[in-house]
Amino acid sequence: MKALHDSVIGIVGLGLIGGSLARGLRKANPKQRLIACDANEESLASARQDGTIAEALSLSELCVQADIIVLATPPIISAELLHEVASVAQGEAILTDVASVKGLLAEAATGLDEAVRRRFVPAHPIAGSERSGYAAASDRLFAGRKVILTPLPENDPQAVYQVHAMWRLLGAEVLAMGLERHDQVLAATSHLPHLLAYAIVDVLAQDTQRDDIFRYAAGGFADFSRLASSDARMWSDIFVSNRDRILEVLADYSAELARLQKLIATGQREELRQLFARVKETRDRFMTEHFHTSSPAAAAEESVTFHLEPGGSLSGSLRVPGDKSISHRAIILGAIADGVTRVSGFLEGEDALNTLAAFREMGVTIVGPDAGEVSIYGVGKEGLKAPRTTLNMGNSGTAMRLLAGLLTAQDFDSELSGDESLNKRPMSRIAEPLRQMGACIDTAAKGRPPLRIGGASLKGIDYVMPVASAQVKSCLLLAGLYANGRTRVFEPAPCRDHTERMLRGFGCEVTAAGGHIEVSGGQRLTAATIEVPADISSAAFFMVAAAISPQSSLQLRHVGVNPTRIGIINLLRAMGASIELSNEREVGGEAVADVQVSHRPLHGIEIPAEQIPLAIDEFPALFIAAACARGETVLRGAAELRVKESDRIEAMASGLAILGVETEMYDDGIRIVGGELGGGTIDSRGDHRIAMAFSIAALRASAAITIRRCANVATSFPGFVTLAAGAGLRIREERGGDS
Repeated sequence: MKALHDSVIGIVGLGLIGGSLARGLRKANPKQRLIACDANEESLASARQDGTIAEALSLSELCVQADIIVLATPPIISAELLHEVASVAQGEAILTDVASVKGLLAEAATGLDEAVRRRFVPAHPIAGSERSGYAAASDRLFAGRKVILTPLPENDPQAVYQVHAMWRLLGAEVLAMGLERHDQVLAATSHLPHLLAYAIVDVLAQDTQRDDIFRYAAGGFADFSRLASSDARMWSDIFVSNRDRILEVLADYSAELARLQKLIATGQREELRQLFARVKETRDRFMTEHFHTSSPAAAAEESVTFHLEPGGSLSGSLRVPGDKSISHRAIILGAIADGVTRVSGFLEGEDALNTLAAFREMGVTIVGPDAGEVSIYGVGKEGLKAPRTTLNMGNSGTAMRLLAGLLTAQDFDSELSGDESLNKRPMSRIAEPLRQMGACIDTAAKGRPPLRIGGASLKGIDYVMPVASAQVKSCLLLAGLYANGRTRVFEPAPCRDHTERMLRGFGCEVTAAGGHIEVSGGQRLTAATIEVPADISSAAFFMVAAAISPQSSLQLRHVGVNPTRIGIINLLRAMGASIELSNEREVGGEAVADVQVSHRPLHGIEIPAEQIPLAIDEFPALFIAAACARGETVLRGAAELRVKESDRIEAMASGLAILGVETEMYDDGIRIVGGELGGGTIDSRGDHRIAMAFSIAALRASAAITIRRCANVATSFPGFVTLAAGAGLRIREERGGDS
């Protein structure tokens, strides 16, 4: 396929959307050859006169010449035109559209030849105006606006890449979702509001006092009713095209209106107040998360408190969310692979979603996540685009360190930053070896983020890690994929090997022997199918919870038991815990099993040095087990815990002291004396694992426990409170208020 800047782009329909597309492309690339057809001769003449298009052609003439054909017509017309366009388009031409309903187009596409279906990439720009026609078109209409791609399962990734690149060129934020999901979402968020605007204006227009109503209407009415000035023909097509989904959401809305009518009629003032307050909080949170606005509710959203009543036991069977480490790596490797990578079990937590968003910003089309399902249309090793903004990694050190390795080898500059916690974490441990490879990478004071990265040509090196770190190892292996020669990383002790396993799954040759891992530059990756197992780091909290609480017996399903991650199981067993693995199997190169944990009295241990890298993220949970065990538990050689999302040694020691547990801190560890646990208020330091660790401590506490600053639990374990409460933990979440 031709590169976008060399392609002839044909636009069918020069209304507001088609005209804005043409004007935007002309401004972005004055040399781009643009051709168009439209039933409105005046629009074509205007577009030729102002230099936006090179030629006005018939539909058949346009299809023969164009490399990319955009159907910028209403949904019903686009569906009717699809077969005609496909029948005369040149053999390699890419077809796309702008329709806000995809169901009809999907039905129409079923009759196309497979070769054509591979090149038909449906799209929908979420942009518009109450004005219509070419005269209303703007070259800035799509800047900063969302465009949704809805690729067909058989789409050629290169066709998807070209359509994505076209919208990105116009400054749009390109997202992707499935066809059916698109129509469901748009029915609720776009089609219903337009329908209501038409209905309200029509009702008021028939009122005998309509002149006064419109004369004295406030700005809010003008803002809302603006939707009723939209193009009548287009919206009648939309409502008919998406009738089933609109009727579903309209039924829900009608039921809500009936409920409100009853509350008003019966004077239920307090019920109305509570409903409105809840809706306001939801809307404020939505605006903060998706439109980056600030509000009092935004500040309150940052304040999440867990309240726990003492006692309880755990029982039943549950599955915790997908493994965060594997979810990160699936997105990273899938993005630079050739082909479409399908992922199931993806962790829909904030950390993994930030990684996903970063690659979308770099030009990768990613469909989902939808119930853990993600499709990644790989752009190949050289296909990433320069990010238009700083890439925000949120709270994830894994994402920042792995992306740093990848980005150092690109032909563009980039910047990585994160939240307050992440921006305090040390990055010299990756910056220094990357510089040895030839990377241009700058950090803030003391080697902390943000990281400013300049594209560079890398060379392979031998690097001996001073401390075993899967993040450092993975960073260098990713850089090594692009480096000249061989990159070898020597690890002082085994640490998690998800990157090596997944690279092999993508067809990359990786060798491991003699305490080192080796990769040669120049290798390409081929798309893979990945099933993400349940995260053992998340399961660890429930393992400890069942082990310490009398009468508990809990099964954790489909847990990843990679040999480099099972330190928590090894150490709990060493403390006397009853843990049995069953249904052991391998899924996508990763070991998986069901884990059965039952209560049994625990005793303290000295933690073996070789187990520390295998349980580095699980120590907060393990410290709670130690606090409930008979005797002392001693950890040394774990200075790494000082530079996690918080200083986890100090944070846990402080919290345990509040609960009445005796501890002694060392520079590289801690001594915990098991005993009775009391209650109290604990500051989690904004660290998700600290918050969850003290949550399970309540099972053995003699009084209530309150945990402050728990919002970051969502970064690794969305739905933790609901799942924990269902298993038997007496937990309640409070949003807002004093933190």
